Amino acid sequence: MRASSLTSLVAGAVVGTATGALRSGRVHRGRPVLWAAGALGAAVVANELAGKPALFLRWSFLRMLLGHRRLQTTWQVGDGREDALVAYVTRHARAGDVDDVIRAIDRFCLERSFLINVGEDKGEILDRVVRRIRPAVLLELGTYCGYSALRMVRAMPPDARLHSIEFSPANARIARRILEHAGVGDRVTIVVGTLGDGGPTMERLRTEHGFAAGALDFVFVDHDKDAYLPDLRRILDRQWLHPGSVVVADNVRIPGAPAYRQFMRMHEGRHWRTTEHEAHTEYQSLVKDLVLESEYLG
Repeated sequence: MRASSLTSLVAGAVVGTATGALRSGRVHRGRPVLWAAGALGAAVVANELAGKPALFLRWSFLRMLLGHRRLQTTWQVGDGREDALVAYVTRHARAGDVDDVIRAIDRFCLERSFLINVGEDKGEILDRVVRRIRPAVLLELGTYCGYSALRMVRAMPPDARLHSIEFSPANARIARRILEHAGVGDRVTIVVGTLGDGGPTMERLRTEHGFAAGALDFVFVDHDKDAYLPDLRRILDRQWLHPGSVVVADNVRIPGAPAYRQFMRMHEGRHWRTTEHEAHTEYQSLVKDLVLESEYLG
């Protein structure tokens, strides 16, 4: 193994361990604080020696990690980067050009501030699935700033319709502005809410947006990782899927959705047929992630 490859592996391992400690809250007590800080510092050095600096080892990424409790509550980092994205897109991307808006968001994430969207690498997996199955009705769980919605709109048939559920009203506002700037606001319906709110959001989907048995051709899951399986069960309970419907789930390895992955493995070949796509977490090339593509068999 080449030295640079070995160093990259070491850096990736250290990053994964240290970020996991930060996310779990173990870094709030005594020596673990110093351990986590030292581990991240070592990762930066190792990554530089490898000659392939990890794009997420920037202050914007570390600031997001340190504010992860706020992120998990409001689904915004808290430093204004989501609103800054809108200003950047409207200033640097051509109005009415979906491709250019996607390009501008990627550039913002690479050069300005890290964002928790699906990113380029995994976004291409999403693109391929949508183009292949040509869905007419799509559901997204987790709009955030609208990046994955833009990718799906670009790939789906011209007469298809995407419904995107977003917990944060602030994120919904940002996503609508970006979608409008791209000229596709009329093809995406953003619903503020969550499937786990006891029924109101699902009832709105039924009464206002025509969700009924067998209505959904495609679902993209990219929100609270603990909600992946409960929300899938809610969709199944309503019988909104049909044989041949496809569900794509992001971040199954990092941050991780083990219960969802285990569910798909338990039902493989009976109710689901799943392909596990190896990829990298957003906007870097060290830490690997997993995207699950699951076809519903009925």
